[in-house]
Amino acid sequence: MNTRVTDLLGIRVPVIQGAMARIADGKLAGAVSAAGGLGIIACGGAPLEWIEQQVRIAREIAGDAPLGANVMLMDPQAPQVAELLTKLRVDVVTTGAGSPANFMAAWKEAGMKVVPVVASSALAARMERMGADAVVAEGCEAGGHIGELTTMALVPSVCDAVRIPVIAAGGVADGRGMAAAFALGAEGVQVGTRFLTVEECCIADAYKERVLKAKDSDTVVTGRGSGHPVRGLKNKWARAMRKLECDAAANPDELEGMYAGSLRRAVEGDVDGGSMMAGQSAALVHERKTAAQAIADLLADAEVRGGMNLQQLACANAQRTGRAACVVEGKE
Repeated sequence: MNTRVTDLLGIRVPVIQGAMARIADGKLAGAVSAAGGLGIIACGGAPLEWIEQQVRIAREIAGDAPLGANVMLMDPQAPQVAELLTKLRVDVVTTGAGSPANFMAAWKEAGMKVVPVVASSALAARMERMGADAVVAEGCEAGGHIGELTTMALVPSVCDAVRIPVIAAGGVADGRGMAAAFALGAEGVQVGTRFLTVEECCIADAYKERVLKAKDSDTVVTGRGSGHPVRGLKNKWARAMRKLECDAAANPDELEGMYAGSLRRAVEGDVDGGSMMAGQSAALVHERKTAAQAIADLLADAEVRGGMNLQQLACANAQRTGRAACVVEGKE
């Protein structure tokens, strides 16, 4: 299907893979891009040599298909990552946890598309003024670092605040979620949790099995007291963290010690002692499959179970801005 997002990013289907730290590597990103979506390599906290290696791996898999990378702007080495991605000519950069103002000009000069992740309409409008090509409006249903607003409330607010394309994220794992996102005004979706269980994802089988078995009440948010809330699956580590965070006499150093390395432990298979980041949509993920199969299922399910024509919705959303015509079945 064709939307402003597919046209902007040069992809075949309006599905962007979420940038999951320590998880979204070149193998996963390459598979998503090869399947027609936009694969994203998560660069936050990663060595520069690793980033360059993963870009190479992804391009070997995806060929000429567009490829993206994510820069976590609170990362101390964000300037070095930004410069490296410019050198590597990555097609799309998504950003989070800060402002991309210092890097926008260089990225644009290199012909890269810049798509910040936002958690409010005010931030979305600011990113548009700064020159962003699109924004990802991510609701708190998402896994990993989250804001406060739900996808249902955030996406239409952002769509009303900006004229650039909006990509919805948070809670989208099947066609119903995708159809709902388009009904709210989005022209693409970002999906993270659904890709945790695909064959190309690097996390341990034990982590994947926890996602597959998750129910709708099986996620919890830790880290609210630190100002960096994170959603993940409930386990011994998460329960201990919540208990410690509620203790007024808790030692900050003890909290920091429990956070350190928690995601790495989960990725490597310690599903009791690590942070298993995942969104509320884990309850909707029941099969492993490949990245290509997951994307194909998402699109087919959106048409059948969503009960609406996504192409027509995409056209209506583009026309709402007054800046874009749209083609449905060959007619403008």
